[in-house]
Amino acid sequence: MSTESSFHSHTLDNGLRIVIEHMPGVRSAAVGFLARTGSRDETPEVAGVSHFLEHMCFKGTAKRNWGQINADFDRMAVDYNAFTSEERTFYYGWVQTADLERQLELLADMMRSVIPPGEFDMEKKVVLDEIARSNDQNMHVAYDFLQKQVYRDHPLEWPVLGYESTVGGLPRDRMAEYFQDRYAPTNLVLIVTGNVDPAEIVDLAGQYCGDWPAGRPRPERAGPTFQTGTAVLQVERFNQQIVALAFPAPSAVDPMHETANAATTILGGANSRMFWNIVQAGLSPDAACYRLPYCDGGMLLLWGQTDADKCEELAKAMQTEAARICTHKVDEHEVQRVKNKRRTALAVEAEAPYYRLVQVMDDVDLRGQPRTVEDRLAAVDAVSADGIAEYFTAYPIDRDGYFISVGPRDWPPTG
Repeated sequence: MSTESSFHSHTLDNGLRIVIEHMPGVRSAAVGFLARTGSRDETPEVAGVSHFLEHMCFKGTAKRNWGQINADFDRMAVDYNAFTSEERTFYYGWVQTADLERQLELLADMMRSVIPPGEFDMEKKVVLDEIARSNDQNMHVAYDFLQKQVYRDHPLEWPVLGYESTVGGLPRDRMAEYFQDRYAPTNLVLIVTGNVDPAEIVDLAGQYCGDWPAGRPRPERAGPTFQTGTAVLQVERFNQQIVALAFPAPSAVDPMHETANAATTILGGANSRMFWNIVQAGLSPDAACYRLPYCDGGMLLLWGQTDADKCEELAKAMQTEAARICTHKVDEHEVQRVKNKRRTALAVEAEAPYYRLVQVMDDVDLRGQPRTVEDRLAAVDAVSADGIAEYFTAYPIDRDGYFISVGPRDWPPTG
């Protein structure tokens, strides 16, 4: 059975772009609409509108109410959902090939939501509850606090969920304006992966999306500036302290992207240095390293949680690991272990239209064009110990970054 794939691209007269990956060796298809807008594209007074709007696209169209939307998904999709991030919103469904047209029509219908007034007020309560639950979790509070410090005076500083005040005070008409502006065909991309006929997809897109009125492109984004410093947020209701160190990192389209991912995994992924030298040493029940790549910048984040009286030990241990990986080249066996796991993950994902859908979506949004699985594997193969050393020379983590502490203890002193 052939596993070869090919890409096809087409743009409708109204500006809607269509990107298709033909995967002849599978029996299913995944369909998604990428809305090229997220929380960083909002204005301060409507922070959270992108995520709230994602909820509302499931709540009613001119053809379906919320119950019919959910019933139609359940009748055919093995997996369906949506998510909102700082830079995009994505709606998707994964179905057997025979249900492809029905899935495409349903998602296209959702992209023309009527934002039902009655559902708007009810769903606002759901989103406010989500914000409240997020504020009860120390990791969420610490992450939002860190973003606010590092990206001060930039849209990346506010949380994807928004604030109780901005979501609670958001009028339906203001959301409708945002929806009409940001969900215009010029800001949407229809992506399909699986055992499909590209010509049929283009015809279906014209049938279900071709009459959408063209709109204006999303406004240009202003690049963020990475701040440095120290900040403390004392939250007495939490039992443990979150300690985090943040440093500038490459963007999602930087040539060092795959090398940065490998370096991050060696330092703080599964079976990593931080796991063995911090978690297994009893300094933290949970400590790791993450990279947050955006279209025009990024952050490398080392974090851990611990009892309030162990903050100093945990912070020192994280700083030690950060300094060691900058000054001593990583071992080849560490690099090979990470590369082998990455190759396996890509091989598995290459066989599933849903995972390819997300990969193609990511590439189209950030790079303008999709990459083949072979392109991704080649980037992994190019990672080396020397390349990781060059990465930490370009993006050192053994000097000033941003240090935060969140929890019951007012530490360290910041005066």
